Amino acid sequence: MRRKDKKVWIKDMAAQRIVRLFHLANESFDEDPGLSKRYVFLARRIGMRHRVRIPPHLKRRICKGCGAYLVPGASCRVRVRGGRVITTCLECGHHKRIPYHKAGR
Repeated sequence: MRRKDKKVWIKDMAAQRIVRLFHLANESFDEDPGLSKRYVFLARRIGMRHRVRIPPHLKRRICKGCGAYLVPGASCRVRVRGGRVITTCLECGHHKRIPYHKAGR
């Protein structure tokens, strides 16, 4: 296997593992939120080590303040206000503001 092919293979495998760890975090959140936080921590480390971006739809599930796995209604509060979606972590109180645009504009 050529060196470039190996790098591509490693990055692809890292991306698959990140998605799998988020899936496991989602499944285990009800029984043990600490375990889901650990899965998120491992996914972030894999992404940093192999320089692979976490997909945006999964990145929105992580609190930047404490690293907790965010589940609306259980570990975070979600509000829509002034063209933004505001997600508040219930563990540390960190706010995440994501802009949105109405369809048809």
